[in-house]
Amino acid sequence: MSSHREAPEISKDPVADSTDVYAFVSPDKPDTVTLIANYIPLQQPSGGPNFFEFGDDVLYGIHIDNNGDGYADVSYEFRFATQVRDENTFLYNTGPIESINSANFNRRQFYDLTVVSGDSQHTVGVNLACPPCNIGPLSTPDYGKVAGQAIHHLHGGITVFAGQRADAFYVDLGAIFDLGDLRPFENLHAQYGLNAFSGPAAGVNAVNHLNVHSIAIQVPISAVTRHGHPSIGVWTTASRQSATFWDEDKGENVSSGPWRQVSRLGNPLVNEVINPLGKKDQWNSLPPSDDKLFAEYVTQPGLAALLPALYPGVFPNLAALVKSGKPRADLEAILLTGIPAGIVPGFTNYTGKVLADMLRLNTSIKPTPADKQNIYGLLGGDAGGFPNGRRVTDDVVAIELRAVAGVTYALVDKKYTPDAAAGKLTDGLTPADVSSPSTGSFPYLGLPYSGFDNPS
Repeated sequence: MSSHREAPEISKDPVADSTDVYAFVSPDKPDTVTLIANYIPLQQPSGGPNFFEFGDDVLYGIHIDNNGDGYADVSYEFRFATQVRDENTFLYNTGPIESINSANFNRRQFYDLTVVSGDSQHTVGVNLACPPCNIGPLSTPDYGKVAGQAIHHLHGGITVFAGQRADAFYVDLGAIFDLGDLRPFENLHAQYGLNAFSGPAAGVNAVNHLNVHSIAIQVPISAVTRHGHPSIGVWTTASRQSATFWDEDKGENVSSGPWRQVSRLGNPLVNEVINPLGKKDQWNSLPPSDDKLFAEYVTQPGLAALLPALYPGVFPNLAALVKSGKPRADLEAILLTGIPAGIVPGFTNYTGKVLADMLRLNTSIKPTPADKQNIYGLLGGDAGGFPNGRRVTDDVVAIELRAVAGVTYALVDKKYTPDAAAGKLTDGLTPADVSSPSTGSFPYLGLPYSGFDNPS
């Protein structure tokens, strides 16, 4: 979660596994939009001597659809290359790394950034440096300074960063994958004799103190929108060439052939929780324009039927809704088309009738001031948050649990009354459960945890 190891095949290929996508109007630069794509899930910070890095053989992409057809109109593509200064040592660094160009930084990564629009391709950044991983106080004594040197300002108002950061997602994986045994609701389990717990408990953030590799890009809103159409769809992909073989002479894998998509991510949790096991790998290989093939899993999600079974007597209205077989028009709007005008007063991020899983953002909605943000986004009355894009601190787990449980169905069927527990569903976590908190400036994710200091 939100897309960590979410499908059988991609779980075997972590450097291509997209874990989270964020899209929001930049709070400190509101004429721009910030897009963040994270890869390589569940990184143990002390995992050396071969510390984590992007794949040189992976094509990473962040895509924007600005006309609602489910195809990319603007794409930002990233290709990485690794350089080793001294191949005769096992060390990632041969001394303290005090700058991004330090001679002690032995295994370095660089990347090129290409903007693709229609038939046009334009490389806007060449040999852009990535920072090192955060190893510890002796190896990376001033990590914040070195990481800051990896923020690159490019032509066209583009700012970009690629490197290790703290995982900002917060989720109680242990509880959710234990058949939805949400710790705050253990008293409900006890009430119905399902287990021996006697009362609620705090959630446990399973990804706290773990890192990811993040690609963050900040671009002018005008570069990704069409005039008069402020809502965009955003998703990320990772692709590999179709053939890979072992070159015995070189002692390495060599790839060739056309690029084939192996991972994608738009809205959080869709492939993780909504799509069935037998469809997950196929979903990862297709563009959003093909998501009509998976629409039935959105409009009649298995999780909606599972909740009444896991919590007998707690969700009677949801159970009746599931039994009726009515398609969930609310979930279709949230995840596949954007929310049309008139459903939520004064709000829309509708992109059109094409069913496509994209993180939709209405760029005309100004950022909510930090002291007025609600982590439940639109459900909490804050139009600056998910499902209007996704901010780093949004509680997407609680939002989507509540939506699936029927809270949002009342918006499209005025006769429907959500169960009282539906609006309280949570895994018991907040942004305060992230030990390296997000920042108020680019690239927004907190500094990565170091291997030396990490308590785990």
